[in-house]
Amino acid sequence: MAAHLRIVHCFRSPVGGIFRHVRDLTEAQVAAGHSVGIVCDSTTGGDYEERLFAAMKESLALGIHRTPMQRHIGPGDLAAAWRTYGIIKELRPDVLHGHGAKGGAYARLFGSLLRVSRSRVARLYSPHGGSLHYDETTATGKLFFALERFMARFTDCLLFVSDYERKTYRRKVGEPPIPNRLVYNGLRAVEFEPVATAADAADLLYIGMMRDLKGPDIFIDALALAGIEFGRPLRAVMVGDGDDLPRYHAQVEQLGLTNHVRFLPPMPAGEAFALAELIVVPSRAEAMPYIVLEALAAGMPMIATAVGGIPEIFGEGSPALIWPDAGQLADSLRTALNDLGAYRKLMPQGRELKARFGADVMAAEIEKAYFAALKL
Repeated sequence: MAAHLRIVHCFRSPVGGIFRHVRDLTEAQVAAGHSVGIVCDSTTGGDYEERLFAAMKESLALGIHRTPMQRHIGPGDLAAAWRTYGIIKELRPDVLHGHGAKGGAYARLFGSLLRVSRSRVARLYSPHGGSLHYDETTATGKLFFALERFMARFTDCLLFVSDYERKTYRRKVGEPPIPNRLVYNGLRAVEFEPVATAADAADLLYIGMMRDLKGPDIFIDALALAGIEFGRPLRAVMVGDGDDLPRYHAQVEQLGLTNHVRFLPPMPAGEAFALAELIVVPSRAEAMPYIVLEALAAGMPMIATAVGGIPEIFGEGSPALIWPDAGQLADSLRTALNDLGAYRKLMPQGRELKARFGADVMAAEIEKAYFAALKL
């Protein structure tokens, strides 16, 4: 019988794909008999995230600990780091798993500090895109990638969520001098069930964080262009929250689409999928987005940008893939909506997706990485 571990997941923002990944992992790890806890930022997330935390609370033996964490490096970082270190030290983890740039930095530094005074702590890092999105030719990019090279010496294992992410790390940071594994994000079995579209469904759905990196502005521009081609305004639902949301409201108003675009706060993906006929993921950068996997597992047709690990889901050359460009998206919208039944048949099918992107497969591979790092 495998040893039971004390596992702490550390990350900054409890929204989007990272939070989804941690929720799935903790559920599987608790089911495997491990004691699990979470340390994350207290200043991000809204009512939806609070409900998710409430649902998890009883199952996490090491608890949910939220403390302010800044997104960028700044004067407040030292105090935030000291508070976070104090929380983690009290939890006495066997495994400290950092997610994203800030969570990865904290997990590796604090794990190393803990190792000075006690037995081995495994320090694992999942970038989830994070600092890898920076341009390596800029001063900011050079700084972050130099920090990544430095931090490698405090890391026991790197976990990549896509082959694209692993190749990007090699290109921008260098060949990892430590063990590393490719472990795809995974979905729970219940998510491989088709979602019925509502009778009054809109044409299109955008669901995700409201920031330019995810391409809501591309979506809105394409909506206007495609409406001209169709000879009628397309109806869209945009689900999500973020700092740039007011700008997208203004863009919709400026393009005369106010009566045709409905903005809604974050909600479970399955509920959102029922609101539209076709899903669009117009991101400028991604690692391995859950929303693409969730939509396909639910039997939804979609158009997505060929960035990050997305082509690894669809396969190179899929007609569902475009570049993050409003004109190209508008063309694809016309093709898909003209015969949605035929377009749906071009999507990857459930059995193939389940074999590659199941949560059970993901959790088992990550557990192997933990034990290898601890040499158990």
